[in-house]
Amino acid sequence: MKYTSQSVAKKYFIFALMLLAGEILFGLVLGTQYIAGDFLFPEIPFNVARMVHTNLLIVLILFGFMGATYYLVPEESERELWSPALANIMFWVFAAAGVATILGYLFVPYATLADLTGNDLLPTMGREFLEQPTITKIGIVIVALAFILNIAMTVIKGRKTVITVVLLTGLLGLAVFFLFAFYVPDNLVMDKFFWWYVVHLWVEATWELILGAILAFVLIKVTGIDREHTDKWLYLIIAMTLISGIVGTGHHFFFMGAPSYWMWIGSISSAIEPLPFFLMILFAFSMAKQKRIDTENKIALTWAKGTAVMGFLGAGVWGFLHTLAPVNYYTHGTQLTAAHGHLSFYGAYIMIIFTIISYAMPILRGRPHGNSAKAQKRELAAFWMMNIGMVGVTLALTAAGVMQIMLQRWASDGTALNFMDTQAHIVPVYMIRLVFGLLVLSGLLTYFSSFFVKEEK
Repeated sequence: MKYTSQSVAKKYFIFALMLLAGEILFGLVLGTQYIAGDFLFPEIPFNVARMVHTNLLIVLILFGFMGATYYLVPEESERELWSPALANIMFWVFAAAGVATILGYLFVPYATLADLTGNDLLPTMGREFLEQPTITKIGIVIVALAFILNIAMTVIKGRKTVITVVLLTGLLGLAVFFLFAFYVPDNLVMDKFFWWYVVHLWVEATWELILGAILAFVLIKVTGIDREHTDKWLYLIIAMTLISGIVGTGHHFFFMGAPSYWMWIGSISSAIEPLPFFLMILFAFSMAKQKRIDTENKIALTWAKGTAVMGFLGAGVWGFLHTLAPVNYYTHGTQLTAAHGHLSFYGAYIMIIFTIISYAMPILRGRPHGNSAKAQKRELAAFWMMNIGMVGVTLALTAAGVMQIMLQRWASDGTALNFMDTQAHIVPVYMIRLVFGLLVLSGLLTYFSSFFVKEEK
């Protein structure tokens, strides 16, 4: 560790992993409720479990991004963090707000929670992924502003690199687009139109910039490739991301009341969206092939290459499967959407968090050359367990989506089933999905165990 303020990242990484464990546990609860609808009812009804599952996902990614930023920016800027104290304070503020919100979801009826948190004064609640109470959203804005101030001042006062510029651009975009969470039009079409400004432009634009910056940083460190070479790749990937991602918002506007020209705009731009992720594969594997150092932390490079591959499969391939308007007419809102969502979030964002943790955490723990070979072997087993598990979950959800389309939406001769009868037919596939979900959890527990492998003498 070159700079003492980098140690701030450690608590962010640990908390992100704790939230990931909770997110997977609630995913398993949901998977079980698809099979046995009264599982844990009325203590944890399906809508509450889903709300907790998705909110934990968003918060853990934000914690992971913040930890990654606090670790890499001092090293890239060649100076200590502007205010380590501010970073530590904001950690506890964000963690307390997140825990309080999740407990509110679990133990307070949602309508009561809205009344208690002042939603009547500034209505923002009740929208998917943005269910957080208004007071929590305000807290997120405060944390984000303090975080960006800390990072911006560090970058301004230190060395400027392509990585820090791209990273800061992504972070600024993340903060700006979250402000649309406070805008709730009375018109439902307008509401959904601007709702996607948060959800899509986070996931398929600004977050991809952050992903690219973190991936470039780790690849430079574990391959020893010249920064100039890496910068060219990063510029190309980011340009494609912004062009396709921003215009690609249109693939959410197909059948919600927006003008029909969005079908053309959304379909064409969405066909381009897999390209940045394909370029990311070429980037990662090209860097690995041309590496100039033989790092002892081999598992970090494995995670980096895995991020590129799984991100392309989840966000690229599975996104394209159902993004063209004529196809989306039948697939929208089915389990095929869930298949894409699970693999893309895991492949792009959870895996890049594993990548930076795998590289940085050993250094933060006083192991500059990485964990021991035994610990890395354990981590490699966890890598394959989680990846095989997520691919299995995705394939099961894809099969469930195809069945749902054929049974419920495709039939035009009066034989189409209603939603609940269709779900009953899919239960065997949901059982397979649950088994693979348990494999993902087992992989995460194996990963946790790698932290406790004793160092070899």
